[in-house]
Amino acid sequence: MGQVEATTERIIAADPEEVFDALADYTGTRAKLLPEHFSEYEVREGGDGEGTLVHWKLQATSKRVRDCLLEVAEPTTGQLVEKDRNSSMVTTWTVTPAGEGKARVVVSTVWNGAGGIGGFFERTFAPKGLGRIYDAVLDKLAAETEK
Repeated sequence: MGQVEATTERIIAADPEEVFDALADYTGTRAKLLPEHFSEYEVREGGDGEGTLVHWKLQATSKRVRDCLLEVAEPTTGQLVEKDRNSSMVTTWTVTPAGEGKARVVVSTVWNGAGGIGGFFERTFAPKGLGRIYDAVLDKLAAETEK
């Protein structure tokens, strides 16, 4: 059993603070950013960054649906960390300046993968699949903030 990691990044032509605020807005903007892989989205506590508790189901493949209950923390400026209460999954969103009026957004998810042959396939294919899902989220984030 090893750790599995999926990381995606994008430069967005918008102010880093505005981009971060959009990501941290779980009651408004965040729901608009989620592609069809997400369902049953619900903010259960808070709604703006630190202290938020949000639920969703993530369907990464036709057979794999993950029921996520995420606690949101802001350990440093420009960073959101979503820890799943239902698994070992942790997603970190980091927004930093990338030149005049631009933001670099890096999203990285890690979790403890399965062992054996199933674990091999998970480590091989899950990061690519999750990367495609995050690419779709970042596309929507860019469309929402590049105005």
